Amino acid sequence: MGTKTLAIVGCGKLAAIITDALIEGFLPDYRLIGAYSRTAEKARNISDKVQSAEPGYTCTTCYTIDELLALKPDYIIETASPDSMKALALPALKNGSSIIALSIGAFADTVFYEEVKKTASENNTRVHLVSGAIGGFDILRTVSLMGDCKATFHTEKGPNSLKNTAIYDDSLQTEKRKVFEGNAREAIALFPTRVNVAVAASLASVGPENMKVSMTSTPGFTGDEHRIEVKSDQIHAVIDVYSATAQIAAWSVVNALRNITSPIVF
Repeated sequence: MGTKTLAIVGCGKLAAIITDALIEGFLPDYRLIGAYSRTAEKARNISDKVQSAEPGYTCTTCYTIDELLALKPDYIIETASPDSMKALALPALKNGSSIIALSIGAFADTVFYEEVKKTASENNTRVHLVSGAIGGFDILRTVSLMGDCKATFHTEKGPNSLKNTAIYDDSLQTEKRKVFEGNAREAIALFPTRVNVAVAASLASVGPENMKVSMTSTPGFTGDEHRIEVKSDQIHAVIDVYSATAQIAAWSVVNALRNITSPIVF
């Protein structure tokens, strides 16, 4: 199959975990050739990390998306934001690069979603929507194929993770409260970087308009707890996932990349 080339857009903590996994040998079929971030220093950190681990290794620090695309990587890992995903997707797919996407909230925009599908198909490229901090895509997808079903997504967070959102106020520090109820499209509009997982689950099942989403803020709560529920006349499945940190999102990218080149796929 040969070595595949990788580039990363968004060079924060998740990108660092993915790079460490590469260095530690979890991704033997890949070579990281470029890194881009709005903060150039973060991109340099990723490049320096991988180059210092292997003398002679070249990973280019890119200062624009166009510089990154000029490298023509086989796969671009996106760990930035839904807005960044929207800016990146079509040019990357047209350029021949497939995308490993974490900011799945971008795809709640139906017009964008359809444009991405069409562009990927026309250019023989793909978008891999990774599981991030949740799981159960397989059963969600399977149940939705079997016929009518309903799906819900509930998440519990601490109030500090909701700061700088429209729903935050200081009373959340002492009062447990349901702070949102609506569908996945409404959720990602209100919380652009905090409910990508809800949009991902909706795309795997009933769609962003039909996935019912709720969020509870609990004083002192650390991490995220998600419950996905899907029901049909034959199946009732519940997926509960608690994560103390966001590390699982980075490792879900590593798993997706391994599946792409593995002779046995989970």
